[in-house]
Amino acid sequence: MTDNLFQPVALNATINLANRILMAPLTRCMADDNLVPTQAMAQYYGRRADAGLIISEAVIIRPDGQGYPNTPGLFTPQQIVGWQQVTNEVHAKGGKIFAQLWHTGRVAHPYFFDGDHVLAPSAIGVEGSVPRMRDLTYQTPKAASHVEIAKLVEDYAQAAANAIDAGFDGVEIHGANGYLIDQFLHYASNQRDDEYGGSVENMARFPLAVLDAVVARIGNDRTALRLSPGAYFNLAGDQRDRAVFDYLLPQVAQRNLAFLHIGIFDDAMEFDYLGGTVSNYVRGVYHQTLVGVGSYSPETASQAINDNKFDLIAIGRPFIANPDYVARVRDGVDLVPYSDEMLTSLV
Repeated sequence: MTDNLFQPVALNATINLANRILMAPLTRCMADDNLVPTQAMAQYYGRRADAGLIISEAVIIRPDGQGYPNTPGLFTPQQIVGWQQVTNEVHAKGGKIFAQLWHTGRVAHPYFFDGDHVLAPSAIGVEGSVPRMRDLTYQTPKAASHVEIAKLVEDYAQAAANAIDAGFDGVEIHGANGYLIDQFLHYASNQRDDEYGGSVENMARFPLAVLDAVVARIGNDRTALRLSPGAYFNLAGDQRDRAVFDYLLPQVAQRNLAFLHIGIFDDAMEFDYLGGTVSNYVRGVYHQTLVGVGSYSPETASQAINDNKFDLIAIGRPFIANPDYVARVRDGVDLVPYSDEMLTSLV
């Protein structure tokens, strides 16, 4: 009983999707040493082109945004050409693909870009070490200056333009999962006392500036956003966070984006300051096209869409295990279970 997953969807007058199943962004750390996408990556995405829309793995907008090894970039001519291989492969198979634009903020590490500091809203570090490189511990970041914030906004917009040059159908701004934009939206990581912190309007100022700059560059029809109202990854929650998103979400709705995408690993998680799950909270505030995610099966996703919990479903790890995920669900074929060993290669 998953027929509604296979209904075509018009995001807007520009972009039509063949079905309601999105491939969620999945960090694979498989770019070359210059952060250029490879032919193997092109084939990997091409095999999954039956998705209504692929959201690429997160793509760093500039060198100091890197926090993991071999994550692809979108700031050099070579990287743009590399992504053209990917988008050509997806389009040749009839698919559509958005680039997820990423800066990791305080989760970055100078090791990757030969720098001497990382940028964040405030000089508040995160505990732990870099995944896959456990000898690299996180550093206390530098609070971004007004000049640095303005340059970040500019670089997000340039990365969006680069994405269109690379053949992407649009971009999703990564404003979730404890990375730079999300760090501005939560009190645990934003303790500024200037126009970028303190009040809910100030905490939302940088995220909205990025959003507006990207929309101005490539259009709201080709722009999407991912948000995590519930702090759960590289962030601690705060009761005051809800007020930030109570203000931000109506502001986002006014921009008429292609879609808003929830950032959560498991949508069964509940947050007391949100009154339950993230998806239920967001749907209560945001009534435009919403993408759900977080450990849904085809059946539970279909039911959630039927119940108007969200409009589209993003599927993550099952797409790693099943390049033909859409066909398997449509034809009632059992899915191959995901295992962590699958992360060692692009299949």
